[in-house]
Amino acid sequence: MISKKAAETSKTIRPIAASSIYGIVFHKGFLWAIDSQSGYLLEIEPETNNTKVLNTHYWSDFLGATGLAITDDVLWFTNRECVYCCSLITQDFEPQLFLRLDCDIEGIAVWESTIYLTSQKQGKILIYDRDRRTKITHFYAPGIGVENITIKDEEIWLSDTLEQTVYCLDRATGETIFSVLTPFTSPTGLAFDLDRETEKETLYIAYADREVYIRDNPNAEPNYELQYRDRTFIHPLYFHYNHEQKYALSNGYLVEMSYAEEVSPLDPIEFKNLEWRMALPAETNRQKIREVRAIGLPFTEEVKDGQRIAVFKFNDFNSEQRYIFGWKAILEVWSIKYQIKPNQCENTSELKEEYQQKYLTDNDNLAMDTEIIRQAALSAIGSETNILRQVYSIRNYVYDKLAYGIKPHIDTPDIVLKRGVGSCGEYLGLLLALCRLNGIACRTVGRYKCPGDPLKLNMPLQPDFNHVWMEFYLPNYGWLPMESNPDDLFEGGPYPTRFFMGLAWYHAEMAKDTTFEMITSEGVRVEKEKVSIGALALNHIRFVILEELNPEHSLDADVTH
Repeated sequence: MISKKAAETSKTIRPIAASSIYGIVFHKGFLWAIDSQSGYLLEIEPETNNTKVLNTHYWSDFLGATGLAITDDVLWFTNRECVYCCSLITQDFEPQLFLRLDCDIEGIAVWESTIYLTSQKQGKILIYDRDRRTKITHFYAPGIGVENITIKDEEIWLSDTLEQTVYCLDRATGETIFSVLTPFTSPTGLAFDLDRETEKETLYIAYADREVYIRDNPNAEPNYELQYRDRTFIHPLYFHYNHEQKYALSNGYLVEMSYAEEVSPLDPIEFKNLEWRMALPAETNRQKIREVRAIGLPFTEEVKDGQRIAVFKFNDFNSEQRYIFGWKAILEVWSIKYQIKPNQCENTSELKEEYQQKYLTDNDNLAMDTEIIRQAALSAIGSETNILRQVYSIRNYVYDKLAYGIKPHIDTPDIVLKRGVGSCGEYLGLLLALCRLNGIACRTVGRYKCPGDPLKLNMPLQPDFNHVWMEFYLPNYGWLPMESNPDDLFEGGPYPTRFFMGLAWYHAEMAKDTTFEMITSEGVRVEKEKVSIGALALNHIRFVILEELNPEHSLDADVTH
């Protein structure tokens, strides 16, 4: 279990006047960074954010630069298809062309006599001999986005903008050892910082994106407008790789989550001995419950298939009454990424009979008996027999067929597939149907996501929608998460794999193997055809991010920073 200690004193670094930080390096007590948009080579004091432009005369040569490395007395950077170097002895930062390639390159790392370059266009890590300026070999890049790179001993470390991921690779083979999700989107650079007093290293990640804000405009009516602005900063990445259980956790947060119903019936109703059940947050590898307490009215607890459920009881319940009731939970939530490869599940054990009956049947209007869905199930996997590759193929098939769109109700998978547009719930329905028809046990998980900006501490945050995703069962390993639609970024792909066997910190897991919310009267379930919960009450969901957590003190850590 993760320790309850909060993150230590490492802080978010916010360079003054920076707009788009990419390559970063710690050098002689300072953080050096390239601002790709302005062309500034910046020297930043981490403790104060004091910022100095170093390349005052040659800033225009750095416009568009992305990669940065320092070795000996030489500064290296990449810009489009070129590698440049500058002498740190003269301190004038006049770039000298070192190497020109036939494609754009983004990241650079230098280790002794070897230069490592990343190329999104080629999808490769290119390895060059520094002295001869010739290519030695290459490794295939693990992600699809713009990747930056650094070297630590016998490891290659990569950040990927689209994958929202940092990868640790074996420097000799290029094989991925493990990967972790970053707490923010669009990671653009990375560097290790060694604390000379404690001898501990912290991995810092640069981020660059755009944020929405409300701008005052006296000429508009009303006097404000929605605008975008650049946002860039550097933040520590904390992680813990559990080799035995094959997953990695990264930056966690202590979050207060509240779920409450405000009873306000639309029509006259009356129930005797009404019981109102709400699923509570689940205990998982990435989510721990510190405490749960009642809001408004007391509840009793029951457990169904391992899921904790709050039960609120009313002797007489009618439309003239008004209540606010629910629960408030303090949660530790972490990003998780499972590290299982297809060749590790070639000889998985047979699915239990209990799981076949429960997770391979159409028990949620999945249209599994329709011709269009049965044909889609066959087409989705083709001749693939490996269960992990089958799930991956089904995911990509659904992404190829659907585009994201919100509707006021959920249609069945056959209708969704014909229409070609679906909400997260409709993506999920199609994924469930295709997996189950191919003998892959799977289930629905939800139900809410905390608004994903962990820099907004101690502020009430409200999600715009509820959200659902999937778990599929891999014999010998257990239940693995897979997002419903967020990785469907581009029409026709390629699609990132950040949330294939991965889940970001802002997901609140509950309602596994049970309905999230239901009511009974006199022991009989009240079906929504008679009266829906939405017609009885308004729900109120609130998150408050209390503090950032660090898995450094987790038990039996294999690799922790």
